Amino acid sequence: MKTIVTLVFTVLFFTVSQGQNQNISEGSVFDGEPYLAVNPANSENIVIAWMGYLPYNYIVIKTRASFDGGQTWSAVGYIPHIAGMTQSADPSLVFDNNGNLFLSYVDYDQPSETGAIYVRKSTDGGLTWGAPAEVINASSDIQCPVDRPWISIDNSGGIYNGNIYVTSMPPRIFGYLPPPYHPYFIKSVDGGQTFEPWRYLDTTNWLTGSYIRQPMPVNCVSGDGTFYAVYPSYVYSQNPLPQFIIASSSDAGNSFDYHTVFASSEVVSDTLAKNSYLILSNPSDYNHLAFIFLGVKYGDIDVFLKESFDRGITWSEEIRLNDDETGNNIMQDLLWADFDTDGDLVALWRDRRNGSDTTYETASEIWGTFRKNREPEFVNNFKISDTIVAYDTVLASSGNDFMCVKLRNDTLNAVWGDTRNGKLNIWFQQIGIDGSILSVKELADTENYDVVVYPNPFDEKLTVTGTDIEQIKIYDSAGKIVYFSRYAGENTYIIDTENFSQGVFFMEIKERSNIKTEKIVKYQRIRK
Repeated sequence: MKTIVTLVFTVLFFTVSQGQNQNISEGSVFDGEPYLAVNPANSENIVIAWMGYLPYNYIVIKTRASFDGGQTWSAVGYIPHIAGMTQSADPSLVFDNNGNLFLSYVDYDQPSETGAIYVRKSTDGGLTWGAPAEVINASSDIQCPVDRPWISIDNSGGIYNGNIYVTSMPPRIFGYLPPPYHPYFIKSVDGGQTFEPWRYLDTTNWLTGSYIRQPMPVNCVSGDGTFYAVYPSYVYSQNPLPQFIIASSSDAGNSFDYHTVFASSEVVSDTLAKNSYLILSNPSDYNHLAFIFLGVKYGDIDVFLKESFDRGITWSEEIRLNDDETGNNIMQDLLWADFDTDGDLVALWRDRRNGSDTTYETASEIWGTFRKNREPEFVNNFKISDTIVAYDTVLASSGNDFMCVKLRNDTLNAVWGDTRNGKLNIWFQQIGIDGSILSVKELADTENYDVVVYPNPFDEKLTVTGTDIEQIKIYDSAGKIVYFSRYAGENTYIIDTENFSQGVFFMEIKERSNIKTEKIVKYQRIRK
């Protein structure tokens, strides 16, 4: 097991090195496509989901949760397959305002070309998950619409508050799929218990067409409850150039308005580049939307931003976000971005300016930029990752790396996949944008820990045994600490729980070389 190392340092947000990155997954075979969510009801509660290998189960969705802002993490959990020898992919996460967490993902069987998108709910901050609800099935349409589901939720407090929206597209894994191709829209109005019948997101005069086989829609919901999704299109009779289309709905997807974000013949043609794009809504200004994308305006692949200040009707000229020399034939990709609640905007990407050549297959780092709300300019680019990572051939496969970032309370939380240790693992970094002091720790590994908690369920006392226990915290289901004590490295402790209320709690046990989180339940004894 690895020894936990604590590094406390003053973070200067725009320095070259931002401290030690944390290996979240520490898998020995494969980890990919990480996604991160921060609880709006408790910003200390961070959850990460990713694709990871599990013996005898192929690829599953794995998760870890933190209740102290990323300093310590729960043991790795995983989402069981629905049936048989299926494989899971494409996790995305979203919290509602009450702290309920929703996970969408694909579970499929490639040989039989069957599968579905599912959503599961966690009521304990990402430690345990409820039963799966089917969103859309591979047999729902001839295009098998079960790839890259993005999930968003209405947290506006309005009449559609709590609605969950999922978008998807046809996959590459299922044989030949006849055109035309479509993006898909599905919603739940009962908190993710069931999902209504799917519909095409595109429509007459705003169709995707027959040339873009995977018209991936990306979506968000604004603070006033308006749903937005952007998808690519190429239909000559609609526009002689390929274009991005934005669909918006103020009535929970019952009707949509459509506009063009932009049209251009300058398209990314490199098949290795992770050609992602995002639509974001500014929480402090419901009229303000940001579209982040890759473009080749200057001859190589750069990261660009276009903005709308009238809810997607008109759009600004593009702004180049990476500040290396233009036209230098250096490729950037794997982008992500996020707004803070007060309108600050951060964007990150995989950067190759310090690589040894100009191709996709060169060493890379994670870089980013930042703009305060109402400021006219972005700051100079800064580095997120703490090392330059040599290229590995595993990165050439679709989906085998990914990134996600959340900006909360002026703290940047970023997660991505890279191969710095010879394996594709998931890495986490947290940075304060105000020069604050952060504590960064190397996470405990994912081996089984020799800690025993009993009885469980419990009544008046709990016994904890383990090796070199240093501290124990107990949280209630709302994330509030109800017990905390430091210990002198002994092996057995008895905790008086007589004054605990009946219900579910979470015990975090820190030993010298690892940390474990255990779900425990207090029952009420019937007194005679």
